[in-house]
Amino acid sequence: MAAPTPHLAVRGSDGTFLLRGPPSCQESSAFQKDERQGRYIAFSSDGSLFGWCNGSQVSVIKVSTGDLVKSFDLPKTTALEFSPLNRVLATWQQYTKLFKRCLLCFAIYAVFCCVETIANKLHLQKVSEFALSPGSQPSKVAVYVPGSKGAPSFVRLYQYPNFGGPTSALANKSFFKADKVAMLWNKKATAVLVTASTEVDKTGASYYGEQTLHYVATNGESAVVQLPKNGPIYDVSWNPNSSEFCVVYGFMPAKATVFNHKCESVFDFGTGPRNAAFYSPQGHILVLAGFGNLRGQMEVWDVKKYKQVSKPQAEDTTHFSWCPDGEHIVTSTCSPRLRVSNGYKIWHYTGTVLYKHDTPSNKELWEVLWQPFPTGAFPEKPVKYQASPSELGSTEAKPAQAYRPPALRNKPQTASSKLHEEEPPQNMKPGAAGEKQMSKAALKNQKKREAKKAAKQETKPDEAPPPVADSAPASHVTSSCGDPETDKKIKNLKKKLKAIDELKEQQAAGKVMQKNQLEKMQKEAQLLKELEELELGL
Repeated sequence: MAAPTPHLAVRGSDGTFLLRGPPSCQESSAFQKDERQGRYIAFSSDGSLFGWCNGSQVSVIKVSTGDLVKSFDLPKTTALEFSPLNRVLATWQQYTKLFKRCLLCFAIYAVFCCVETIANKLHLQKVSEFALSPGSQPSKVAVYVPGSKGAPSFVRLYQYPNFGGPTSALANKSFFKADKVAMLWNKKATAVLVTASTEVDKTGASYYGEQTLHYVATNGESAVVQLPKNGPIYDVSWNPNSSEFCVVYGFMPAKATVFNHKCESVFDFGTGPRNAAFYSPQGHILVLAGFGNLRGQMEVWDVKKYKQVSKPQAEDTTHFSWCPDGEHIVTSTCSPRLRVSNGYKIWHYTGTVLYKHDTPSNKELWEVLWQPFPTGAFPEKPVKYQASPSELGSTEAKPAQAYRPPALRNKPQTASSKLHEEEPPQNMKPGAAGEKQMSKAALKNQKKREAKKAAKQETKPDEAPPPVADSAPASHVTSSCGDPETDKKIKNLKKKLKAIDELKEQQAAGKVMQKNQLEKMQKEAQLLKELEELELGL
């Protein structure tokens, strides 16, 4: 049986229409374009129904045939949504004295009035945020209660209808430094990621406040996700397999890291101009992107091999979404976020543009929306590395050029003149090849330490330095050149290097480093060079 073709709903100032997705990428013949300005569009959860409002009516059609299911005279409707089982549609319009009923519910083939009653209630004071789990029954809910008067904030997980109190909670995680939170369930509803934010960073390290990430699972386990670079958390994304998640974080250039359900680092993508992460619906491909105030660079990665597939660029992008087939994506520039250069592109993940639409300068594009499909409608396919053929070609991202002062532009670039220290991707799984993944600076320092160690081992007994008392620590053993000033400098350098080694061990153990500690660690290469020069002069 051939795979279905997803549709893309397009809404703008020139109307609403459906576009048949790849490979055809042409306007659907089953749906006649509504040229009135579209106010809102929505698909049912299984994608079989499509609804839209145009300022005059709310209409629902079958996507496969274009047949009209129902039309309602609701001219002021500004939002609509289908129920999870696709039998009920809710429409909303602003409250007015002439129209006091703002919520209308109807079955697909029979209109009825809906009266709600309270089925169960969670008795918990001061709940300011909650998040319902996705998927089927039994439903779970995560609730957040902010701390007050020195008490910590906390997040608790409950399973409906067991709302008996704190003892009935599936899990509880308390923490300080939280003015607000964002809670994200995984697809299987087994765990929640909680991004806690403060409006002000009291340490003064960040103008944008302080953020921490917490993991809370329905089996009672919880942990703080250790992020090895200071700075804001831009995005958190669960893999659809629910066993791992990706975090984009840190001052620019930002880091991106994949963690498993134990909050252990699986793969570090290094640093780059990025602020968002998007997993494919099948979970086999990950796109890291830099949108908004960045230049739209995308990195497409094969998640199973952790190998980069392509690096396209889509400037001025305000919206990104995966097609349900896991093969294509759409990027768009929409109003009111950007009122110029509106339009959208359909891409293959290998970086080629398959379809492009530029909205006329006197018109605006407001929204594009993929038709959803039930899970399993599109099985995972092997990842391709060769670009798909297209007449529109690709837009490969050009290497970013860091700013250099005019006085340095005609001179060779040195390590000290680099604006940022770039970090390459690194496989964090045990047993991964370490030397190839290490940075050049780390490799250089490692080789120096190994050479020193080998030189000491080859030293003959009669050339060895005089023994010291057993009570003296090994770190206090220093060679002497007879110059007290030089000996003092060597001793101080070794003391600083020892402190850096201790900081590196703490970082490897998962401790979050402070800004001044990171600055100390960055001076290791310089200190080693100074020590080498002093010792060679002995």
